[in-house]
Amino acid sequence: MSAPPAPQRDLSKRAFTIIFGVSLATALGNTGLISVLPAIGRSIGIPDPMVAAVFSLSALLWALSSPWWARASDRYGRKPLMLVGLSGFMISMIACGFVVSAGLRHLAAPLVIFVLFLFARALFGLFGAASNPATQAYVAERTAPEKRTQAMSSLAGAFGLGTVIGPFLAPLFIFPVLGLAGPLFTFALIAAAMLFVVWRYLPESPVDPEAARPRRPVVAGAKRDTPMWRDPRVTPFLIYGFVVAVCQTAQAQTLGFLIIDKLSFTPTQAQGFIAIAMMFGAVAGLLAQWGIIRMFEMTPRQLLRWGVAVAALGNLMVALSPDYWTVVAGYAVSSLGFGFARPGFTAGSSLAVDMGEQARVAGAIAAVNGVNVVLAPFFVWLYQHSNPAPFLLNMALMLGMLVYAFRNKQLRNADPKPATRADTAIATLEKQDEGGAP
Repeated sequence: MSAPPAPQRDLSKRAFTIIFGVSLATALGNTGLISVLPAIGRSIGIPDPMVAAVFSLSALLWALSSPWWARASDRYGRKPLMLVGLSGFMISMIACGFVVSAGLRHLAAPLVIFVLFLFARALFGLFGAASNPATQAYVAERTAPEKRTQAMSSLAGAFGLGTVIGPFLAPLFIFPVLGLAGPLFTFALIAAAMLFVVWRYLPESPVDPEAARPRRPVVAGAKRDTPMWRDPRVTPFLIYGFVVAVCQTAQAQTLGFLIIDKLSFTPTQAQGFIAIAMMFGAVAGLLAQWGIIRMFEMTPRQLLRWGVAVAALGNLMVALSPDYWTVVAGYAVSSLGFGFARPGFTAGSSLAVDMGEQARVAGAIAAVNGVNVVLAPFFVWLYQHSNPAPFLLNMALMLGMLVYAFRNKQLRNADPKPATRADTAIATLEKQDEGGAP
């Protein structure tokens, strides 16, 4: 029997546009929700740290389910998993919208609303996680190694563009009857439209029969069954990515409270100023991912170093900011750095593994990007005790990752050239010889 055809390294413009749209719909909904969440929390009467904790259960479920969804995409294909992910996002947004509406009308105590919000958001963490590894694997399978950094940075640009559009659109969707729940229902409609586009127009390659075959136990320690978080080729990228994601999420979730307090406005009055700050940050991220990375043909190794260095500077500016516009400038500089760092560890981890492992590494990256949200309430609690503290902590963590990017062998070898893959294999063998975990 002849072997099944391998996925072609040919990502059409239409397919990439649809994949980009999947990421964009999710990103603008999530960042739009983040931008209105401080106003929702303070309008309902939920304490600030609990507002940040709304995402905690969702993030935990995202981290636990992402590797499973990645394996499912190997068996059933990328497109079906994107449909599952978009459906989960849409249903979660609708449920959150009803919960927020009930809270704004004081139909239940704030603690009850918080618990209902927690479970409504958890639907996204459980089912919405299906689309992320599927979209990343879809792009990786159809791009050559030397083009993958730019492809991944372009895909990451969907997050940046969503960060621009989401906070900008959110105040426009605060309708008279629905109030602050309006944006949530509207983002659900956008997801529904994207769901139809994927179902109707996205081409899908046939699933490899070998990948679809039920898995059986194999010899312990075989590379195929080694969890990605224990794989020495990938672990350094996951550590780096986790710390970067923690800092970016902490800054984004603390930003709204900082601006409300800095301006001494009501939550609703400050909503437009929060949106402006997030838009400046998103434009800076897009400048990195769609402009500077392409212009200078930056490698993952360069992105890993420049990303955390620039993000550290931006957090220092926010920590020492005397006024609103300095906060905006510092947030923009930080976002520029995160715009470098995210494609750096995403593309670097993709290049470190074989083509047949793309979905698994995408699932590991998705888990890292999800579980970090669990720590956000700690940063908000830290902000309540000392306003500059969370941003100074971010700066220290970013400087630590800068040292890590220079000293770790895998991160130093993060380059799209074929020789680098051999260097990575040699580094893995050396680590095993030194007694490191396989």
